[in-house]
Amino acid sequence: MVHVLSSRILLRPTDPERSRAFYGESLGLPVYREFGTGPERGTVYFLGGGFLEVSGRADSPPVPSLALWLQVADVHAAHDELSGRGVEVLGPPLREPWGLVEMWIRAPDGHRIVVVEVPADHPLRHRP
Repeated sequence: MVHVLSSRILLRPTDPERSRAFYGESLGLPVYREFGTGPERGTVYFLGGGFLEVSGRADSPPVPSLALWLQVADVHAAHDELSGRGVEVLGPPLREPWGLVEMWIRAPDGHRIVVVEVPADHPLRHRP
């Protein structure tokens, strides 16, 4: 078995500055570290238990199947905050049949991000 010490999602945006503005300012993700120089420098953001690295440049947006899952304490507060910052919200928070409260937003290159609240009564909060 591979012993994983750390992990991160690598994102190669078509417009690195626009993506850094989205993740750092619009979403308000704190910076873990930065490296390199120039417009294609790298920025690594904290994502709760993981990291998101925005670095380099892609010729085309990522595949449509790419999605990020971000858990927050209060998805309704996140909705108000992100809407106020001009983030494209694809749908308001909704309690899904599986019990999570989810809201979907769109990132600059078009991939979708689900912002999730795990309610206090959800099985994910309880151990058997």
